[in-house]
Amino acid sequence: MNTQSIKSYGKRTDKSMRTIVRIEKFRTKFHNQLIEYLNGFDLTFNQFKVLEVLYHRGDLNISSITKLTMSTPGNITVVVKNLKRDGWITAIKDPDDSRASILTITQKGIDIIEKLFPDHARNVYKLLEVLSEEELDTLYELLNKVYKAN
Repeated sequence: MNTQSIKSYGKRTDKSMRTIVRIEKFRTKFHNQLIEYLNGFDLTFNQFKVLEVLYHRGDLNISSITKLTMSTPGNITVVVKNLKRDGWITAIKDPDDSRASILTITQKGIDIIEKLFPDHARNVYKLLEVLSEEELDTLYELLNKVYKAN
């Protein structure tokens, strides 16, 4: 039996590490719930992110979608190829750059986002409804502060 105590790296560091672990546990819980929900629509998480960005932001080039979805160029290329193959999006030549394409969501893509997004939004709401309005604002502000500082 291991009776060794947990090594401390200092009160502040220990608290910081516990906080990061808690954030990651929450992120994983939310992500797994979202993946399960999206499976019912035969969409991957990355496909959903691309469709959501095109639906809410409008037509975009691949570079913009890569940034907005926090993806990598190699990954987004495969996702876009599959979405085009399945009729969720189309590509048109960028009038400002003949080497680039502008992606646009098709009616099929619009239909699926309009079908799944309201429940997705409700699921996000329910996940955070344990927080008061003030707590939700504070959580957002604190996470945003840490994000911008690093």
